[in-house]
Amino acid sequence: MKNLFESAKRAAAQVALLPDPERTAALQAVADAIRTHGAALLAANGEDLARMDPGNPLYDRLRLDAARLEGIASDMDHVAALPSPLGRILEDRTQPNGLRLRKVSVPFGVIGVIYEARPNVTFDVFSLCFRSGNACILKGGRDAEASNRAAVSLIRRTLAELGLPEDAVTLLPPTHEAVGELLGAVGYVDLVIPRGGRRLIDYVRDHARVPCIETGAGVVNTYFDAAADLETGKRIVLNAKTRRVSVCNALDCLIVHRDRLPDLPELMAPLAAHDVLIYADTPALAVLQGKYPRLEAATPESFGTEYMDYKMAVRTVASLDEALSHIARYGSGHSESIVTADPAAAARFQAEVDAACVYVNAPTSFTDGAQFGLGAEIGISTQKLGARGPMGLREITTYKWLIDGNGQVRP
Repeated sequence: MKNLFESAKRAAAQVALLPDPERTAALQAVADAIRTHGAALLAANGEDLARMDPGNPLYDRLRLDAARLEGIASDMDHVAALPSPLGRILEDRTQPNGLRLRKVSVPFGVIGVIYEARPNVTFDVFSLCFRSGNACILKGGRDAEASNRAAVSLIRRTLAELGLPEDAVTLLPPTHEAVGELLGAVGYVDLVIPRGGRRLIDYVRDHARVPCIETGAGVVNTYFDAAADLETGKRIVLNAKTRRVSVCNALDCLIVHRDRLPDLPELMAPLAAHDVLIYADTPALAVLQGKYPRLEAATPESFGTEYMDYKMAVRTVASLDEALSHIARYGSGHSESIVTADPAAAARFQAEVDAACVYVNAPTSFTDGAQFGLGAEIGISTQKLGARGPMGLREITTYKWLIDGNGQVRP
């Protein structure tokens, strides 16, 4: 494993010095290779899908098809077309003693990413890391082993054909031991990013000896305010919950003002077509009983749960204050939304909710690097130190100070 880390570190130094047009051309070449060799990628993905129960909510995250491959290739083209995040002058000033100080953006170096059954992440992470002058070490899950091997093999082959360092991307075995090695790779790995559920994130944070950024886990709430428009709410709730239930920005809990309980059956009606199971608190349960097909009484554990499935909690509140308190207690700092026609309520919600992404009259499904114009994302950071929210090119660079003098000495 040490040899892999050493090779990645050498590759990072080479990638950092590449002219930007070469990095751009490499990403375009990989995007073209995805389109050309789509059949092989889908065949490998089929091996993984054959091992998973189609009823598993993670099945959709694992599945690739021609449209998704084209989306991956298009995202890579988009990343290639974005301005370089490197060499940006973040600060430029001259001290009274004549020293000129410049703060300039540079790559991290080697970025390790640990993720689960999402083969698209393999391509997204490579494109963002390579474009920003970093090398990446990938540790995918067993569920996507064949898909990830095929993807990394395609990337490395394309880089080698261009005379570029193929060790700019490295795939570790899908074992628990590989996670431990990566988290302890002091001197080789500059940053580790876990991209997955709370269990994975907690493990990485608790065991990493290298710097890490928490991403992924999302307990997501939407508050349907007393002043909310019903039709707007129906579209937002349906999209946030059912667009893709296994992603971190999917809706987990609908908070509804008690004055709008009479509208709750109509608000929930579109979810019935997707067979969404509702865990309703006592007031909501009384209103929905006999008017919604899949219904259970909520328990304390129903709130604060990231379902990643066709399941959702409903909580009734008496005020915006109570909604804010619920989010403060149960939210994970990922994405929160309010549906309201009251500008004062909207402004207060955005000012007081402590999350990376806070929406007004829009679904949390937009928390995504591509949707934010970042081309792709390496994850959604839920922490406050450093990057927060979708992490694109700029978020995976750091900086260094360049100091120019003419012989000054310090007194």
